[in-house]
Amino acid sequence: MEEDEEKQYQKNMRKRVSEAIKAAQLEDQKKEVMRQFLDDAAYERLMNIRLSNPDLYNQLVKLVVSLAQSNRVTGKISETQLKSILAKMTSRPEPKIEFRHK
Repeated sequence: MEEDEEKQYQKNMRKRVSEAIKAAQLEDQKKEVMRQFLDDAAYERLMNIRLSNPDLYNQLVKLVVSLAQSNRVTGKISETQLKSILAKMTSRPEPKIEFRHK
């Protein structure tokens, strides 16, 4: 019985390690692509976003890749361009406050 549990544990650990390796390889590929399309300052900002907000980071990576695939990017994206993209992505409509009198 214990041998079966040990085998199952080893199998689960191998699976987790292989998933972690695949995730690391995917992250390295993302970084390499971002290096191609972002200048140094924009890349540093993107890496800071990756640490603080992983969901926003993934959205930005997808957006930059789609822009590059559709040939809408000429040259490298600067930090100011990345900031404007971020502003558009994270902007929220102004809350509307209504006062109703009885």
